[in-house]
Amino acid sequence: MSSVDYHYSLERRKSSTIRQAMHPGTTIRQNCIEKNGLSVTDAARILGVDRQTLSNLLNARSGISPEMAVRLEKAFGTPAREWLIRQLDYELAEVMRRANKIKVGAFRSSATESGGTNERRRD
Repeated sequence: MSSVDYHYSLERRKSSTIRQAMHPGTTIRQNCIEKNGLSVTDAARILGVDRQTLSNLLNARSGISPEMAVRLEKAFGTPAREWLIRQLDYELAEVMRRANKIKVGAFRSSATESGGTNERRRD
């Protein structure tokens, strides 16, 4: 697995293309559990977590915490940083899908409003 590999699939909606990121739990299921012929129970035991915790991650009900990333690195060899990057990429993609619904006012500094100078006026 590579940190460059972001696991995006493209989805057409109306006339625009929207990126839909794959939850990292899917990657864990495919590349760590299924690839090694493990059950969820066996994988949870190896990782030192309870079965429900791992199940929540695999079924996209929770994300990869830094601690889980370290556990995955120790168990399967993929660096913890790569797992955290995948989680961050997934979360950012999910927010970007609804970015047009996020209302934020534009910041305008007084320097911008006064013509771009930061100098104080001397009266």
